[in-house]
Amino acid sequence: MLNQQLFDFEKSLGQSVLQQIEAPFIKEKGIELWMKRDDLLHPIVSGNKWRKLKYVLNDALSVEAQRLISMGGAYSNHLHALAYVGHCLGLPTAAYIRGECPKHLNPSLVDMQQWGMRLHYVTRSDYQLLRQQGLASYQQGDYWIPEGGSLTPALQGVAELLTEIDIDYDVLCVPCGTATTLAGLVSALPDTKKIIGFAALKGAGFLVDDVQKMLNKVACHNNDWLVNLNYHFGGFAKTKPELHDFIDDFEQQQQILLEPIYTGKMLYGIYDLIKQGYFQAGQRIIALHTGGLQGKRGFTAKHNKEMKKYDHSRINRS
Repeated sequence: MLNQQLFDFEKSLGQSVLQQIEAPFIKEKGIELWMKRDDLLHPIVSGNKWRKLKYVLNDALSVEAQRLISMGGAYSNHLHALAYVGHCLGLPTAAYIRGECPKHLNPSLVDMQQWGMRLHYVTRSDYQLLRQQGLASYQQGDYWIPEGGSLTPALQGVAELLTEIDIDYDVLCVPCGTATTLAGLVSALPDTKKIIGFAALKGAGFLVDDVQKMLNKVACHNNDWLVNLNYHFGGFAKTKPELHDFIDDFEQQQQILLEPIYTGKMLYGIYDLIKQGYFQAGQRIIALHTGGLQGKRGFTAKHNKEMKKYDHSRINRS
């Protein structure tokens, strides 16, 4: 049974609708592309952030946790959402941040601190140990949440998304960080559907094993899933001018905001695969918008700098 506070919070969320993505080349291929707009759920706890946290938080409240502790990068959507929900629930939060404390906090870290989250900065090697082994010691009442909310209860929240899709489809596409969202969807997806995860990080072949480990803990009847490793654009949170060009054009044509870490890379990959003829004529594809638009703030200056260099190089070639 869902905790009353969480039930009330969920009732306040917006509606995640299905929106068709139309473009001439998609129509020419005889394919339909739709987007599940989980970005519309909430301006902060949007997309898979709420879905992954829902039953994790419910478990934490059921054991009367006194503090929530997790880990992530300096622009982590997961930590940003956790800090906000913890603030709303009156639950203290703390986080281990990868890397040194910056001289000037970015907007995401400022938000986390304002919502009461205690931030602890760790070296990349120590962060890797945390990722592999978890937190070595706890205080009584602490509740540890791994990177990205990768706990078994998270799969249940993600799986609920499928009950909201009221049209038939052939392929479901989702961005992948820790691949917890992918695992949750696979766990509940009928064996007649295919699902593709688009890795946001380089060298992410290990995600296949990670997904399988998560699926081993739940009932699962779908084996038609894969992780596409070809659209990471150099690594996690790395981008290239062509990705920013794509996002700018997509936002202008479809009036849907994207960020370049997860959903932007997935959409670029889907478009490219459609053009290559990867999907069959007559297929209907649904792409999941996992929200996290707050992370877009970290790319404004970087984007402008990249595009200036890109435009300059094009001028030199002309």
